[in-house]
Amino acid sequence: MTNEENERRSPLSPPAKVHGELPKWSAATQAIVAGRPPGEPDGPLNQPVVFASNYHAHGPVAYGRDGNPTWTALEDVIGVLEGGTAVIFASGMAAIAAVFDQVAIGGAIVLPNDGYTGTRAFASAAVAGRWELRRVDISDTDAAMSACHGAALLWVESPTNPNMDVADIPELCRAAHAEGLQVAVDNTFMTPLGQRPLDLGADLVVHSITKMLAGHSDVILGVVVAPPGTSQCDELRRRRSLGGAIPGPMEAYLALRGVRTLPLRFRQAQANAGELALRLASHPEVERVRYPGLAGDRWHDRARAQMQGFGNMIAFEVHGGVSAAEAAANSTRLIVHATSLGGIESSIERRAKWPGEQTAPSLLRLSVGCEDVEDLWADLKHALAAAGKVRRTVETPVSLTTQDQTR
Repeated sequence: MTNEENERRSPLSPPAKVHGELPKWSAATQAIVAGRPPGEPDGPLNQPVVFASNYHAHGPVAYGRDGNPTWTALEDVIGVLEGGTAVIFASGMAAIAAVFDQVAIGGAIVLPNDGYTGTRAFASAAVAGRWELRRVDISDTDAAMSACHGAALLWVESPTNPNMDVADIPELCRAAHAEGLQVAVDNTFMTPLGQRPLDLGADLVVHSITKMLAGHSDVILGVVVAPPGTSQCDELRRRRSLGGAIPGPMEAYLALRGVRTLPLRFRQAQANAGELALRLASHPEVERVRYPGLAGDRWHDRARAQMQGFGNMIAFEVHGGVSAAEAAANSTRLIVHATSLGGIESSIERRAKWPGEQTAPSLLRLSVGCEDVEDLWADLKHALAAAGKVRRTVETPVSLTTQDQTR
């Protein structure tokens, strides 16, 4: 900065800072600092929202369907967190479709039986005359590996939605690559803070930004992350632009604000989930708890080997079947009865009520948020008491009157 430029600054402003090579910061720090604009005097601290459909000539973007500074900032921070290069889309489904669409007509896709209903519905709807679908239990490594022979894409979700099964991602990646497959991992449940699939061997990582990354139940966005130095992101951007699956700048701005607090939210929600899972496991109205953080969970050791935590998602089954589970979901006063997940607020839902969902009829999916854990537990106890009343009503038949008994 010249003396003249320095003199034009406010007399209250300190001299401009000159940075050398930046240190390698932790993920928690990168979530806050990555994607910021250059530190110019009197420039904005954070990336502002840019509403533009057109740009002046001679720049790298030219047209609003091809790029936006607010998109770029969000892509930068997610890419840093996942260890790759990110391309954001208008929704999680648009991101999923962009990955699937890279499979040639007639190619085979290996897909989990248990997983996000949107992914399974999209694959089924698009398969006619286009792809071969091979559905597997993704937690059964041998079965998944066998299905990879001659296929083009292995789609992994771990933990699965909603049954919380854990796939052996490193082993599946090794086996799939030996067969020439590309491996894509839906990392929505765990976020980059809980699991980094690219480090485990995956070729692509997909997120519904709508969920934990944005974290405030107010945007719909998706993202695909590829390893740095590959050409895959060029193809993904081309598909995004030509297919019109572009994110709105306001949505990107809100999601960027959400990511800034991801480390705090994820840590609190995960701590809450671990405590609630323990308490649910000993509640008399709960038949089974599915949470890989429990020492007795069937996937606990596998999760410990490849994850940096156990996340904020719990699935549990209640005694008494469908009616009892519905009573529990309808009786919460703090926990929101809603179909999505990953918000700062906790939410609950009986998943089997949705067509095509393959899970126990009485399973409740609990997305644990950042409320006080004792308040959450009080609400769950209240809901489970309501479920118990329904269960006892169903299990105890109405007694016959004396007159009925004599007939």
